[in-house]
Amino acid sequence: MTEVLLSGLRIGESARWHEGRLWLSNWGTGEVLAVGLDGAAEVMATVPTTLPFSIDWLPDGRLLVVAGPEQRLLRQEPDGSLVDHADLSGLPGGLNEIVVDGRGRGYVNGGADFHPAEGEAPGFIALVTPEGEVREVADGIAFPNGMVVTPDGGTLVIAESFAGTLTAFDIGEDGGLANRRVWAPVPGDGMVLDAEGAIWTPGWGASGPACVRVAEGGAVLETVPLEHAGFACALGGEDGRTLFVLTADWRMTDGFEENLERLLTGPATGRVLTARAPAPHAGHP
Repeated sequence: MTEVLLSGLRIGESARWHEGRLWLSNWGTGEVLAVGLDGAAEVMATVPTTLPFSIDWLPDGRLLVVAGPEQRLLRQEPDGSLVDHADLSGLPGGLNEIVVDGRGRGYVNGGADFHPAEGEAPGFIALVTPEGEVREVADGIAFPNGMVVTPDGGTLVIAESFAGTLTAFDIGEDGGLANRRVWAPVPGDGMVLDAEGAIWTPGWGASGPACVRVAEGGAVLETVPLEHAGFACALGGEDGRTLFVLTADWRMTDGFEENLERLLTGPATGRVLTARAPAPHAGHP
């Protein structure tokens, strides 16, 4: 059973629990919001670009914002201004999601073409070091989406949306990725890890859209049915066991551009839903 915490979003993405509130990107308004457990929302940043695709934080608390189409990674300074955090212009395409590990290393993914021909996988993962150095650490990703890093900092899991898999990599001492493998043969989007090692991610159950809790290997442990398509799941709240799900009226029968145009200019159907989870948040984000 879910409850509505907030409505009226124009595609909410990149849900993160941070400093006692749920933070998210509201694509259609170009804003980063923080939402309290009472449903009160505050604008924390307004990006000077088209879409604030994804967010996370440096260890010192400064906010990072992925400006995907412009291929920029922005950093919010103490005075609220947004500046370029690192030069990502050499990467092979636009950007999508970010996760920052416990050492302050950022992993940013993207792709040369988010509408590739069948069988193509132009996506990549890039490492942004705390010193601002950027290097590609994985390629051949079939539409890279949400990512998580395990609490020990040893594993990164990414959703390959077009391949319908959650894919894992070992993280090396230098931040490089190796030992690529299927973590679970299920599709995913914005996701979160819990203390029992399971991942919550938006999915599509037998009866329609859902947020599913998946174990390594692919066993579905829990299913939370949704009215509309899910874009991201997060865990937070006072005990870390409140599940937050970002949803919007994305129609599988329509094309990508048609859906995006309708959600950005039509009725604001985006919502934040909550439910109780069996285990608290773990890892990053």
